[in-house]
Amino acid sequence: MQATCVRALERAGQFVPGTRMDRWLLSILHSIWLNEVRSRRVRQGQGQVDADHALAFDGEHAAQTHVLAAQVIRRVDALPEAQRETVFLAYVEGLSYREVAEVLDVPIGTVMSRLANARAKLAEYPPLQAVPNPSTGERR
Repeated sequence: MQATCVRALERAGQFVPGTRMDRWLLSILHSIWLNEVRSRRVRQGQGQVDADHALAFDGEHAAQTHVLAAQVIRRVDALPEAQRETVFLAYVEGLSYREVAEVLDVPIGTVMSRLANARAKLAEYPPLQAVPNPSTGERR
C-alpha cells in the first residue's frame, strides 16, 4: 500500500478528475504487484532463458520470415492511403479505434469502415506461404 501511495503522489498529474480514484489506485497497486511477481521469478531463476536456445540463429528461417514480412508489407502498401494509414495506426502502433479516429480527425465509424474494407481487400490475395518453425516443424 505504501508503494501505491508513493506512486500515486508521484503521478498525481495523471489522475483524471471526475473518474473514480479507487479504480486508479487499484490499477497502480496491480501494476506494482505484477512487477514484484516478475522480479521474484527472475530472482528465483524462473525468468532465465536457456542460452543455447536464445542464442541459436537459423539463417534460413530468418530469411523466410523476412520474405513473408516483405510480402505482407507490400500488400498493405497497395491499399489506398486512407486504409493504409488506418491499418498501421491500429495494428502496428496498437492504437484503439478511438485513438485512431482522434489522430486522423475522422469519426470512429470511418475508422471501423476503413479497417473492414482493408481486411476485405487483403483477404482477396492468395494465402501467404507459411514459414516452418525450425524448432517444432510447425508452420506459422
